[in-house]
Amino acid sequence: MQVASKIVKGHAQESCTLSYEDRFLRRKVLETDAGEKFLVDLPHTTSLDHGDCFELEDGALIGVRAAEEALLEITAPNLLPLVWHIGNRHCPAQIEEARVLVQPDHVIRDLMERLGAEVREVNAPFTPEGGAYGHGRTHGHSHGPDHAHSHEHNHGHNHGHSH
Repeated sequence: MQVASKIVKGHAQESCTLSYEDRFLRRKVLETDAGEKFLVDLPHTTSLDHGDCFELEDGALIGVRAAEEALLEITAPNLLPLVWHIGNRHCPAQIEEARVLVQPDHVIRDLMERLGAEVREVNAPFTPEGGAYGHGRTHGHSHGPDHAHSHEHNHGHNHGHSH
């Protein structure tokens, strides 16, 4: 089985269609759209974009395609305030001129409808904007290492070492 250990830009001979979740990986066996298996073994967990390419050992390129998936399409006469609310919740969003696409989420859906938006279910490739924390992904609700929601008994006790 061929191994892909780096991501490059280029013209791919084959493609591999992956959902948004599946485009976040480090090491995994994937299958091309033609049914050929290959191992992805990257140095660190990487968020792949539609159009990136896996480079195999023999130099062949396999292009990453964003799969169609179930999403919520949000439209309104003025999208800007709605985009602010979505961003404030660290929700991955594909922001376009006439609509915003987000993953199905009843809390976001209820909020958007309360704010006067029209929300409908669609199937489309999901290619959200990169995150503001330099990772391209929001990792649930983490704000980076200094703001982690961990269980490290960080409740004001010093435990003899300073921060």
